[in-house]
Amino acid sequence: MSEGLYSTEKKDFDKTLDLKAVKPYGDTMNDGKTQVSFTLPVPAGDEAVEAAKQLMRKMGFENPLIVYHKELTEGFTFFNCYGSCTHTVDYTGIHVPKVEGTKWDMQQTDDFIREHIGRPLVVVGASTGTDAHTVGIDAIMNMKGFAGHYGLERYEMFEAHNLGSQVPNDEFIARAVELGADALLVSQTVTQKDVHIHNMVELVELLEAEGLRDKMIIVCGGARISHELAKELGYDAGFGMNTYADDVASFIAQEFDRRQHSK
Repeated sequence: MSEGLYSTEKKDFDKTLDLKAVKPYGDTMNDGKTQVSFTLPVPAGDEAVEAAKQLMRKMGFENPLIVYHKELTEGFTFFNCYGSCTHTVDYTGIHVPKVEGTKWDMQQTDDFIREHIGRPLVVVGASTGTDAHTVGIDAIMNMKGFAGHYGLERYEMFEAHNLGSQVPNDEFIARAVELGADALLVSQTVTQKDVHIHNMVELVELLEAEGLRDKMIIVCGGARISHELAKELGYDAGFGMNTYADDVASFIAQEFDRRQHSK
């Protein structure tokens, strides 16, 4: 009995993979199984569950199943849902702008700067505007770094200055000029209503107004940051999730060297 069941399941298992029509993988290839969580501004009850199911169908999910729901507060209900996604994406046609260059470890970057630049690079970083979080900037700047990746303070060929959080852009620039910064690091960790966009754009505009934009490398990072967004806003590079001080240090060193040779 068990062999027959196993043989049937093995036969029915879909192992095909079409990169031109990729969909979520749950238990078997192409089953589209997906978990979705959201909150609706309605009281908990049968009507709320039905509303969540209808919404799942409109989002392109077949056989929606509400596995958990709970009223967060009066008039607001949270849902955990499962469903089979009907949509696919063409993976072969995807192009994501990425930071150009080679990622090095700390020793490789230090050796490169020592050999090709000949002096420590001055980097000034901060969480600008109203951003009160220091997790991101500390992970890149502080000596201990994050997840085994040492921060710029640990590098021999970087002079790192971490100004902390809630630093107004004009003060950030003034301090950078005072320190003779070669590069600026802007961290935007958690913001609402796209205030991080305002902070980032304002910095570039102030630098341009003071004739400093081309004299410094400007890098930004944070959970909502991508390289594509950074370039659109006038930055030289953007680093999002799963990037570390290694990525930032390597880019700054290579970009500074490139600019030296392009003069």
